[in-house]
Amino acid sequence: MATKTRSALHTPLCDLLGIRYPICQAGMGWVARSSLAAAVSAAGGLGVIAAAHGTPAHLRDEIQRVRDLTDKPFGVDVLFATIRAAGDEVEQFTDQVKGWIDVALEERVPVLIAGLGNPGPVTSQAHRLGIKVMALCGNVKQARDHAANGVDVVIAQGHEAGGHTGRIGGMVLIPAAVDAVAPVPVVAAGGVADGRGLAATLALGAVGVWMGTRFIATHEAYGHDNYKKKIVAIDEEGTVVHRGATGKPCRAIRNDFTREWEKRTAEILPFPLQAQRVGFPAAIRAREEGDIENGHAACGQSAGLISEIVPARELIEQMIAEAAATLHRLGGNH
Repeated sequence: MATKTRSALHTPLCDLLGIRYPICQAGMGWVARSSLAAAVSAAGGLGVIAAAHGTPAHLRDEIQRVRDLTDKPFGVDVLFATIRAAGDEVEQFTDQVKGWIDVALEERVPVLIAGLGNPGPVTSQAHRLGIKVMALCGNVKQARDHAANGVDVVIAQGHEAGGHTGRIGGMVLIPAAVDAVAPVPVVAAGGVADGRGLAATLALGAVGVWMGTRFIATHEAYGHDNYKKKIVAIDEEGTVVHRGATGKPCRAIRNDFTREWEKRTAEILPFPLQAQRVGFPAAIRAREEGDIENGHAACGQSAGLISEIVPARELIEQMIAEAAATLHRLGGNH
């Protein structure tokens, strides 16, 4: 039975991306930097650098740092924000987004991820360079759009997730997306923090998991100890979805910052203007400076499952062992 369990945890995602375990670390702004990405990749998962917290030049440096630390595959997560060109119906990438994309393509990173928006315009170019493309969605329509645009993997993110999130719960969205885009593989995001969650997503038809909140509570994550400890301290009701940080629905730790913007909804600008005016400074305040009450601290409902801060490798090994034990138990071997 052990051999069967191991094969169940070696999914098509492992072969597609060249990774040992079907565990991907989400590209969390201000947190997902080279130290975390390299640690996750070296431990057998897919480590990911978030582009959102720096300039294109900084992203290039981060890519090099990961390559200095490991020879394993890794990814770069870009928020594909667009602006509508003046007098035109065509939406164009902002200069900063274009800069991030150009660096990722020039560096030929193994995996390019659209953490927000549509990577369609650059997917074919990425493929010509040998780069795999993954894209997040919050509903089945978005999943179909990504599949039609040729992405290699659709990431179906349930409402439980931290950061930018949709309205559909993962138990519904994940199997619905799997059915809608087959044979394109689907990775599950939202609400996963342990091996039981990994096993559950495989049962729903996904080929792996995309985890953010659990990886914040690791030693290698670039974040203030106050942020990590708060994730450990709160329960499953300690978060709220609001638009005050970025202009789009975003799940974060419930605090004075979220309560203030719940009173000021009329002042919220569209994305990415609200993010630039409010969200970026507020994210730095919470995630880097440790002011958890007055900053924007992205966090998913899976915080209710997190009880300690651990090294990334230990987390991955614990998850794989627990997922294997879960599948073994469900197989009737007691």
